[in-house]
Amino acid sequence: MKILVLNAGSSSQKSCLYEIPDQALPNQPAQPLWEGKVNWTQDNGVAEIEVKTATGAKLQESISGDSPQTRLTHLLNTLTRDATKVINRLSEIDLVGHRVVHGGQDYRDSVVITEDVKKAIARLSNLAPEHNPSALAGIEAIENILGEVTQVAVFDTAFHSTLPDAAAIYPGPYEWVEQAIRRYGFHGISHQYCSSRAAQILGEDLASLRLIICHLGNGCSLAAIKNGQSINTTMGMTPLEGLMMGSRSGSLDPGILIYLLQYCNYSVEKLDEVLNKASGLRGISGVSSDMREVTKAIAQGNTRAKLAWDIYVHRLCSGIGAMLTSLGGLDALVFTAGVGENTPAIRQAACEALGFLGLKIDLEKNQQQPVDEDIATPDSAVRVLVIHTQEDWAIAQQCWQLFKK
Repeated sequence: MKILVLNAGSSSQKSCLYEIPDQALPNQPAQPLWEGKVNWTQDNGVAEIEVKTATGAKLQESISGDSPQTRLTHLLNTLTRDATKVINRLSEIDLVGHRVVHGGQDYRDSVVITEDVKKAIARLSNLAPEHNPSALAGIEAIENILGEVTQVAVFDTAFHSTLPDAAAIYPGPYEWVEQAIRRYGFHGISHQYCSSRAAQILGEDLASLRLIICHLGNGCSLAAIKNGQSINTTMGMTPLEGLMMGSRSGSLDPGILIYLLQYCNYSVEKLDEVLNKASGLRGISGVSSDMREVTKAIAQGNTRAKLAWDIYVHRLCSGIGAMLTSLGGLDALVFTAGVGENTPAIRQAACEALGFLGLKIDLEKNQQQPVDEDIATPDSAVRVLVIHTQEDWAIAQQCWQLFKK
């Protein structure tokens, strides 16, 4: 079975093609036959395409065209092009899986995309304006390119549908509950994948483990996993709540927002722009939303960059503490995503704050770019894992499972 996975962002489209045997899912993540990415942030009307295949073939080129269909058509045509050919015809694709960030309360599992599902994704765009519209554009582009191929929506919110009401419902008026204003949580595909992968690495039954997953990328979230289910998480009704992020503020005193609207001449639009795109690491450091650039600035003596680092670590450790109380103990702490996988100093700072649990990190292992590895010392009371999150593979797995039920 050939499964195409599309992971749409506001300024990029990542795609992978997997071939999975009909008989059974592999125990380990499969290598994609083909990986492609379109990035259209470089110049207006120009998109940069990068492609690589399992055989080592690579392609880089620029194309013109603003529409999602134009960009995606060009990208998918590289699947059959001589230099990067992995299939003979696009009609060989059996399923297409899409990462959809917000599924609301209605979608707690992956589903075949119908007109009703598309309407729901569109309706929920006001809760994930940077992501749901992009996913919908990708779905419609595939309809035009591949015709009647079956498409599947895999929702980032679905894994967190097991949150107990005490964790999911905000302490506002009860009318909010009736209006579906509640905590949904995000990065669920990554949290679910890392939970299962952690159990594999540890050789334990997932249902027996208490895990805290730290998904630290440009967006950041924590999840407390018990009995294989999410019981607490830091992101909320939207991806804005929770930890300090690359350009998002994370949680704030809501009185600040009222104050800015009342006394500082902020419009709703300006508030949205500031909280989502001009806060977090970028807002405090004045340097970048990228942790690597912030780290370089710290080395050059930039005090604002150092402050951004300190706030980031403080809020990360506070968030881990909140997850810990939900679990009543901890078997493993997991780091994943861009910052979590590639910033040893962040991992070290978080682990040192948990020393009172008997958690001990192996400082040498921590510095060696570990991948899917336990970096705790042998005598640590808590395991510490660095896991390379593979959302695309997780989406392909869910598509396969949906059609093998």
